[in-house]
Amino acid sequence: MMNPKLKELRAKAMALPLQPGVYIMKNAQGEIIYIGKAKKLKNRVSQYFGSQNNHTEKVRRMVDNVDDFEYIITDSEFECLILECSLIKQHTPKYNILLKDDKGYSYIRVTNEPWRRLSYVLQKADDGARYIGPYKSSYYVKSSVEEANKIFGLPTCNRRFPEDFGRYRPCLNFHIKQCCAPCTGRVKLKDYNERVENALEYLSGDSSKTLRELQERMTVAAEALDFERAAHYRDQIAAMKKMRDKQKVVDIHLDELDVIAVARQESKGSATVLRFNESRLYDTENFIIDDIDDEVDFRSQFILRYYTLRQEIPSHIALDGEIEDIENTERWLSEKKGKRVYLSVPQRGTQKNLVEMCRKNAFESLGQLKGVTGRQLSVLDELKDLLGLEKIPEYIESYDISNLAGADNVAGMVVFENARPLKSAYRKFKIKSFSGQDDYGSMAEVLTRRLNEYKKAQEEGVSTGFGRLPDLILLDGGKGQVGAVLPVVAASGLNIPVFGMVKDDHHRTRAIVSDMAEIALRPNRAAFTFVTNIQDEVHRYAIGFNRQQRKRVLGSSLEEIPGIGKKRAKELIRFFRTIKNISNASLEELEQAPGMTHPAALNVYNYFHEDA
Repeated sequence: MMNPKLKELRAKAMALPLQPGVYIMKNAQGEIIYIGKAKKLKNRVSQYFGSQNNHTEKVRRMVDNVDDFEYIITDSEFECLILECSLIKQHTPKYNILLKDDKGYSYIRVTNEPWRRLSYVLQKADDGARYIGPYKSSYYVKSSVEEANKIFGLPTCNRRFPEDFGRYRPCLNFHIKQCCAPCTGRVKLKDYNERVENALEYLSGDSSKTLRELQERMTVAAEALDFERAAHYRDQIAAMKKMRDKQKVVDIHLDELDVIAVARQESKGSATVLRFNESRLYDTENFIIDDIDDEVDFRSQFILRYYTLRQEIPSHIALDGEIEDIENTERWLSEKKGKRVYLSVPQRGTQKNLVEMCRKNAFESLGQLKGVTGRQLSVLDELKDLLGLEKIPEYIESYDISNLAGADNVAGMVVFENARPLKSAYRKFKIKSFSGQDDYGSMAEVLTRRLNEYKKAQEEGVSTGFGRLPDLILLDGGKGQVGAVLPVVAASGLNIPVFGMVKDDHHRTRAIVSDMAEIALRPNRAAFTFVTNIQDEVHRYAIGFNRQQRKRVLGSSLEEIPGIGKKRAKELIRFFRTIKNISNASLEELEQAPGMTHPAALNVYNYFHEDA
């Protein structure tokens, strides 16, 4: 229901000044439901109360609930940004992007028992265990404890010691040298506790110091001819060095770096933050946000909300795309940190690779909500950017025409939903408006019939099958096919992107074409593979339908022969494959076909050898 106060609110908005400021939307109960900023208050606020056709669903819902609004004029756009962040943090309005500051503290837990265990927990418990911490980064605690257990061979299973000594065989961790296997009963408690103490030193202090101490112990053991213990220290040193090398996954030449990437599908958004310090990933966070309309706005608002809740701000922040008002955002972050902060969208090198990794993680988190993989969502996002689409093409329809020298003219339609074939939505078409070979005319007819079916489904209230519009149409063909279909789509009044898929001389997919230009696919490996799969699938489906039609026609001609029904005609086609082979077959060969008798075979032979 449209807001009855829309005209009144628009009149009030038109009286606003053309100055920077913050506007505050309230509902009928006086609650603040949205806070925004504007370079020119009049222009921005009046847009909300004009035509609702251009608004997204989220904005329409918000406008329907607005009863009144207030505004605060500021001296500059930068003051706008600061005031907006402060007010949003204070009032947490319903329609703003909000992040919960749920970064609780994490602890390292050391059990209070002879055979101590190390683990990470989010809360302390009154259980007599020792807790080391607190730590702000749960990712750091989790990964560090896992590293310590692997390096020093501490068990992570549920077996109890000494109750389970000798009851079980050592698990896989023992065989890959990640556990000393106290379950065998062969490990002395003294040696086990030394491992625990080494692990605690490693977790509590400088790993370089722990490494030096282990090397000293190895030297002492070797000089005392205790080669077994020296080998034990040697293995721990090797494990520590291997783990330390593994941790240095990046060479960014920066003391501090945050990498931020966002992913969006329909109205759901995901934002991932990877935090690096001294070339090492020390924290990772992911957020799922509802009611996302625009990716640039989502990224911009997320950065403001995220660093409003964080005290640790790095000197460099790498982003996966543009944001609004980057200069003032940099200035706000710099003042909050007390040092210069740089925002960038890397185009090459290590930071670009980190951004891509971060974006894949954002899509992975989003994909889990829909039961698909992040890789599938990522390839759709790549295709969206490649084709310049407004949104991710979740629902793709692809068409191909198949005939044999102009005969048995048919078409196949395949559907891919979230980058996977949706075979229940596949459809077959027989070309009806003409005979002969005309791929352009055939494609135009098929799309006309498909869009007419959509209109019928809408009238009947059906939203599945033909009642659902595709986000993208891909045709097996070039500019000619695209040019034949675009007028059909335009005449329907619908806005559906249409592209063709062209092959090279070796019948391999090489590019996507519009009615104006050709887009190379090979540099975009994931998109190339995906589009190739679609083209191969629609081609297979259309040719399969064409073959079925030919067999049906051949079978119906055989049914004119006395004694040959549908079943025998089908068996003859299956056995001889073509009418020509049947007509050239001898009487004895015809009798060998499944289900054939001598009289039936004689009738078939006489039918094709009438002159003889």
